[in-house]
Amino acid sequence: MNLSSTKWAAFGRQLNNVNTQVGEKIACLCIVMVVIQFVVVLFRYVFGFGSVFFQESILYLHATVFLCGAGYTLLHDAHVRVDAFYHSSSCRTKAWINLLGCCFFLLPFIAVLFIYSWPYVLASWRVLEGSRETTGIPAVFLLKTLIPIYCFLLTLQAISMAIDALRQLCGETNDA
Repeated sequence: MNLSSTKWAAFGRQLNNVNTQVGEKIACLCIVMVVIQFVVVLFRYVFGFGSVFFQESILYLHATVFLCGAGYTLLHDAHVRVDAFYHSSSCRTKAWINLLGCCFFLLPFIAVLFIYSWPYVLASWRVLEGSRETTGIPAVFLLKTLIPIYCFLLTLQAISMAIDALRQLCGETNDA
């Protein structure tokens, strides 16, 4: 298995492209979320009207942005990092940290999350779980479905990061 081959580089780019496409589309939901939040506040404090449906829609959008945007965030190295040593490390050391972090922390975390959340999501789908509020969004099962989607997108990005780290450790520079 030649990790420095262009096939591996192309495969990594394809995985990155999935998260890029999702992330760019999901980012648009931030504007929608802000507008809905503004309308909720305006209606509540100016007109004295509250809507559980709109308040829950903010929760749904927030969850969608964070869970579906996590892979995109990881792709662009914009996630929260306890950066005691990483920033001053050599490229080779960073590649080792990324590879070991993916293999021993990120992928096992994703596996555990998926394994434990899958029955929870299926149970919600079985009954087509809705909001506890009568005027809420009757689609909690869709909200819970974001958990396995999160696992999938983060797994794609972890694999891409591992490929990139292995390519760097094999002496190949990142290409476009």
